[in-house]
Amino acid sequence: MQNFRNYYEILQVPKEASIEEIKRSYRKLARQYHPDLNPGDKAAEDRFKDIGEAYDVLSDAEKRSQYDQFGQYWQQQGFQKTSQPQTGKRWGEKASSAASDKVDFSEFADFQEFLDQLLDRSYTPKTKGSKSPKSAKSPRMGRRDAEARLQLPLEKAYAGGRERIRLEDGRSLEVNMPMGMVSGQRIRLKGQGNSGGDLYLKIEVSPHEFFRLEGNDIICELPVTCAEAVLGGQIEAPTLDGWVKVTIPSGVRSGQRLRLGGKGYPSEGKRGDQLLEIRIESPKNISPRERELYEQIRQIETYKPRGNLPV
Repeated sequence: MQNFRNYYEILQVPKEASIEEIKRSYRKLARQYHPDLNPGDKAAEDRFKDIGEAYDVLSDAEKRSQYDQFGQYWQQQGFQKTSQPQTGKRWGEKASSAASDKVDFSEFADFQEFLDQLLDRSYTPKTKGSKSPKSAKSPRMGRRDAEARLQLPLEKAYAGGRERIRLEDGRSLEVNMPMGMVSGQRIRLKGQGNSGGDLYLKIEVSPHEFFRLEGNDIICELPVTCAEAVLGGQIEAPTLDGWVKVTIPSGVRSGQRLRLGGKGYPSEGKRGDQLLEIRIESPKNISPRERELYEQIRQIETYKPRGNLPV
């Protein structure tokens, strides 16, 4: 017989905690004790499972209500895993005296039917040899969909493909991801939810250090040297597909954008563009020869950037 579990203590929240408080505490503890962050730590793995079990009950309004109201029966046969007694005795023979003062247990075939009557869930007493009508089945035993958050780097969200992921409840699944996922998108995994329901992965794309999205366009800053900016010519630039050759026009200015058609983010079978925002950078340290040449250029250059200032 499984011991009574105080799920509020496991999740470190008060009994009157809101669902948001329960979610926040669960996420914090799940990250702290996740098997991936505690490899080989059996105690952390067991704690992670307890946290998942507690959250499964307290995050569900109906389960939480039953837990809060009938916690005194939590260890009775038939309450958690099955509605059938585990010995030859009827479940009512071990029920508490407080309950038996109010209810004739012989009227019920198992503890689940007792709960159905308490919760007013269309209960019809059984007679010997009869079967429960389908309408009397507890709704909590039905299929239930679930949702989990999946954070992905931009490169994986862009490329898609098969990925093995570990969920917060400890399960590991291989998922075929579509190309071009965006934050807020949900991926349906059939039959991976509760009691045969579906699991929905809510995608969250992490910000990238170099690329950023503006709609379906990908924006990035492209550093160029002073010589490249003045002379122009062909250089290489990074994209999500790899490095490509780009022609820089002579005299390009900082902040000017160059467009790479069809190199943006995919959406509905089409791709946006990639915009290269030019950033001219001057070297901090130069060789004696470079300094000599820059001095020669300064002596002969005709461009006067401060010649037309409105002062």
